[in-house]
Amino acid sequence: MTTASSIRPPGTEHREYALGASDRLATEQLDHLATLLDRQSMNILDATGLGAGWRCLEVGAGGGTIAAGLADRVGPDGSVVAVDIDTRRLQSRIGLEVRQHDIKDGVPGGPYDLIHVRLVLMHLSAREQILQSLVDALAPGGWLVIGEWTGPQTTILSSPSPEDTEVFRRVQHAAHNIIGRGVGISYEWARQVDQAMLRVGLRDVETVEYTHTSAGGSSGCLLSLNYIRQLHDPLLATGLTEADLTRYRALMHDPRFRAWFYPFLCSRGRRGAGSVDGSSSEPNGRPGAAPHC
Repeated sequence: MTTASSIRPPGTEHREYALGASDRLATEQLDHLATLLDRQSMNILDATGLGAGWRCLEVGAGGGTIAAGLADRVGPDGSVVAVDIDTRRLQSRIGLEVRQHDIKDGVPGGPYDLIHVRLVLMHLSAREQILQSLVDALAPGGWLVIGEWTGPQTTILSSPSPEDTEVFRRVQHAAHNIIGRGVGISYEWARQVDQAMLRVGLRDVETVEYTHTSAGGSSGCLLSLNYIRQLHDPLLATGLTEADLTRYRALMHDPRFRAWFYPFLCSRGRRGAGSVDGSSSEPNGRPGAAPHC
C-alpha cells in the first residue's frame, strides 16, 4: 500500500476552495459540470486503455459520475476508490469504495493503475507537491489524468447591449481576479500541467484542449451563474452592486448573450513501466504502451 504524509500548509484546513455552496447550489453545480465535462473526461480516460481489472482512484469525486463510469469499465475484477472532502453525493457499490478524505493529507491506498483528478489542483497552493504524491501512488505503467479550467479570458460573441457586456466583464473580473486569485486559485495551472508531468518523470505526456460556445440558458452560462450565486456576498464586498448581480443573473438566461466558455484542458502521463530492479511488472490487461487519443 502506498501512502503519503500530509502536505497541508499550516492553517489551510478546507479554506482553499472559494465556493461555499448550499446543498441545492452544490448539487446544481455538480450536475452542470457533469453535463459539460464528463464526456471529455471519459474520452481521455478511455484513451489510456482503461479496462477490466484496473485499480483506479478518483480525487475530488463530487457527484460520482466519473467514479461510476470508471467502475463500469473496470468491472468486478477491478476497483475504484472515490475520495472527496464532502461525500454526501457519493454512493458505494460493488467495486466502488467511497472515502471522505482531503488530498492535502496524502494519497489514500494504492498503487493505482489510473488516477483521475478534475478541477482540484488549481484550487490548492501545494499543487506541485500533491502532483508528486499522486505520481508516487501510481503502479508501474499507471496513468495520471488531470483536468483543469483555464480562464478567465472569456470572449463575448454577442450581448443584448454594451451595458450588459460591461456588467458581465465586471462580475467576471471580481469573481476570478479578486476572489478566485485571492484564495490562491491558479488559472495558469491548466497550461502548466503538461510540463509539470514531465518534470516529475511521467512519460507519454499529452494534453487535449476542449472549448465551446455557450449561450444564455445553456449549461455553460448556468454553471457560471451558479458560481456567482455562491459568491453573492463576497462579490458585493468587492464593490459590485445588487443591481449588477441581478442583471448578470438575467443575462445568463438570455439566449442573445453568447460567449466562448472557459477552455478545459485534460493532461495525461504514464509512469515508467519498469519495476525497481528494471524488470517488467505489468500483469495482463494493466497499463502498458501508450495509446493514442
